[in-house]
Amino acid sequence: MLIPPVQWAQNEFAMAELGDERLNKRLVKIATNLAASPGGTLPQAFPDWAELKAAYRFFDRDKVSYERVLAPHLERTQELGRIGDGGGRGFELHSALAVRVEAWNWEQRPEGVVVGLFDQQCRAPRAAPAGETRRAQLRRPRKSQTWGAAIKAAGRPPPGSQWIYVADRESDFYEPVQRCQQHGWDFVIRGCWDRRLAEETGHLWAALAQAPVVGEYTVEVRARGGQPARTARVELRSRRVALAGPWRLGGQQPPLRDVGVVEIREVQPPAEVTEPLHWLLLTSLPCATLAQARRVVGRYTARWWIEEYHKALKSGADVEASQLERGYRLASLIAVLAVVAVRLLSTKMLARSRPESLEAAASFGPEMLAILAQKLGPPKGGWTNQNVLTATARLGGFLARKHDGLPGWQTIWRGWQRLMWLAEGANLMKV
Repeated sequence: MLIPPVQWAQNEFAMAELGDERLNKRLVKIATNLAASPGGTLPQAFPDWAELKAAYRFFDRDKVSYERVLAPHLERTQELGRIGDGGGRGFELHSALAVRVEAWNWEQRPEGVVVGLFDQQCRAPRAAPAGETRRAQLRRPRKSQTWGAAIKAAGRPPPGSQWIYVADRESDFYEPVQRCQQHGWDFVIRGCWDRRLAEETGHLWAALAQAPVVGEYTVEVRARGGQPARTARVELRSRRVALAGPWRLGGQQPPLRDVGVVEIREVQPPAEVTEPLHWLLLTSLPCATLAQARRVVGRYTARWWIEEYHKALKSGADVEASQLERGYRLASLIAVLAVVAVRLLSTKMLARSRPESLEAAASFGPEMLAILAQKLGPPKGGWTNQNVLTATARLGGFLARKHDGLPGWQTIWRGWQRLMWLAEGANLMKV
């Protein structure tokens, strides 16, 4: 549930281990202001020069690091109960988002509520040294190790909980699957490599092509790459295999046994479609029947949540607009804005998964709801999650026509900033 900025900042950052209680208080203050005016830049959040200068001094402290700022949020998120081109200079941000599944729609896609960031790693990419040998490459830290790090750090799920690791093709490495199997996680990972089989001759793709079709159905394909949205007819194949382990320093790794594989292939795509739908999913979940395979596909489609999160961070919190000149300062600011983006994403997902509930109204409070009602009029259905989000976005330019769907990140944040300004003006009028 969305809570007021001051309470939210206390919950997320007050327990950071910065070695000085004054630094902790300053962190909470900065997070509070960024949540209330989340333009991504400190001058917007701190119009008072003295406060702005104090914020700059905070990010210049040696004790203030990305890891220390983000640690309390990661620890809180991992206390889960039951949950069903590289050409420029900058940072790579690898995020693992924890979402609790609450329902399934008719397409077997889950609807969920954001719990928080399960893990996040921020690093400056470095090119491989010229002439690097294979052995040297395996000895130094590699980008591929990132995907398994959160699984190893979190350990096993609590009793009665099911954790499902959902990831795109960049996570198709041996270690994430191995770690999931070792720690009792389920997984759905989009395959990228034609792996060698362990208990039979040949490779994965050829073996899957011989597997029986478990069924056909239609799926809605979103617009992308200049191609319009469409309805696609797909067929599903599935089977279970053992995948051969790779060689690593220390020797050949053991095989990955009992891995389910689901292939989704578009049947007779239109002539104008240049890239027909084709996914290959590796999974620990049952996938022998059409219903089971469809649920695996549905879980993978929930991967859009992490895309939504990064849109919130880039378009909403506008993290790329910051003008901090030092890398370590920017990394610490990213740690704060990363959690602000979680707050924003939670609001939008509540409007999607619980449109008629009242969590958003309770968190906004009567004063801000009164401002919305004065500017736009009270909504017919009351201040539900969806109505609160829509009204806020309307302040940012969202038209809210019948077929517009949910607002985008830029209009949500423009509206939120305007609402914060109106609320501050109302408070000043009371003085």
